Amino acid sequence: MKKLSFKTSLLLISGLVVFSLIASMGFGVVELGHKAVWQCITQSCEKSIYDTILWEIRFPRVLLGFIAGFGLAIAGALMQNVTRNPLADPYLFGIVSGAGLGATLTQFLPTTVQLITLPIASFLGSLLAVGIILIVLYQNNWRRIEHLLLAGVAVSFLLSSLTSFILYSGEAFSTNRVIFWLMGSLARADSTALLWISPVIIIATIIAILLGRQLDALLLSDDSARTLGIKVERLRIITLVLCAAITAVIVSYCGGISFIGLMIPHMVRPFVGITSSKLFIAAGLVGGCFLVWVDVVARTALGGQEIPIGVITSAMGSLFFLALLRKM
Repeated sequence: MKKLSFKTSLLLISGLVVFSLIASMGFGVVELGHKAVWQCITQSCEKSIYDTILWEIRFPRVLLGFIAGFGLAIAGALMQNVTRNPLADPYLFGIVSGAGLGATLTQFLPTTVQLITLPIASFLGSLLAVGIILIVLYQNNWRRIEHLLLAGVAVSFLLSSLTSFILYSGEAFSTNRVIFWLMGSLARADSTALLWISPVIIIATIIAILLGRQLDALLLSDDSARTLGIKVERLRIITLVLCAAITAVIVSYCGGISFIGLMIPHMVRPFVGITSSKLFIAAGLVGGCFLVWVDVVARTALGGQEIPIGVITSAMGSLFFLALLRKM
C-alpha cells in the first residue's frame, strides 16, 4: 500500500480535528442533537438554554480535552525519541506521579490560593521526579538509556506511595475529592484552566519542533549526535524539563490521565514517519481528538454518572502496552 505524504496525512488529521470538536459537543447528559449544535455554530441557538450548555459548559470542556490530549501525546513522543525507547511515557517515567503529589499537597490549602499554587506545585513535583532520576543516573548508568525507564518506574511507585499516605492521613471528604480528581477528569474545565494550560502547551510545542533536528540526530545514537556537535546531556535534560512542564500543568487541572503519551505516537508513526517535528504535530492533533472522544464516552456511558477518564485510558493503555511488548 502506498504511503500517504505528510501533507495529505496532515489534511486528513485536520479534518478529523474539526469533526471531533464539533461532533463531540452534541453528546452529554442533555442531548442537543447535532443539528442544534450546527445551528448554534453557524447561526444562533434555537433556545437560550442551548447557548448556555454549548458555549459555557461543553465547549470549554471539549477544548480543554483537545489541548490536554495534544500536550500528553507530544510529551510521549518527546520522551520516546529522546530515550530511543518505544515504551517511554510520562506516566511510566514518574512525571505524572510527581505532578500528582504536588497537586495533592495543594488540595489541603485554602481554595483562594489554589489557583496559583496548583500548577506551580504540580510542576515542582514533576521536577522532583525528573531530578531524582537524573541524580540516580548521573554517572555510570546515564549512558544506559534503558535505565531511564526503569528508574522512572521506581520513582513513580515511590511518589505514588507518598501521595497515597497523604490521602490516607487526610480528612475523609477532601481525600475522596482528591482521589476522584487523581483518576482524571475534565469536569474542572473553565477559562482559568485554559489560560494556564494553553500557553505552556503552545510554548513547549514550539520549542520541541525547534529541537526536532537535534532529536532526529539523537535517534541514531549518542555518539552520532555528538559528532554533529550536539550536546546530548543538555538536550536530554531540556527535553525532560519540557515533558515535566507539559505534564504538570495538565495534571494540575485534569488529574492523572495515563498512557496517551505511550499509545498515540505509535499510532501515527506508520503514517508520518519518525521525523520528530512531523511526529510531534501529527501526534498532538491525534492525541487531542483521542482524548475528546474518550471524554465523550466517560460522560455518556453510564447516563448521569461520569466515569473518570483515567480509568478508561489506563484500561486501553495497559492492553496496548502488553500488545506492544508482545510485538517487540
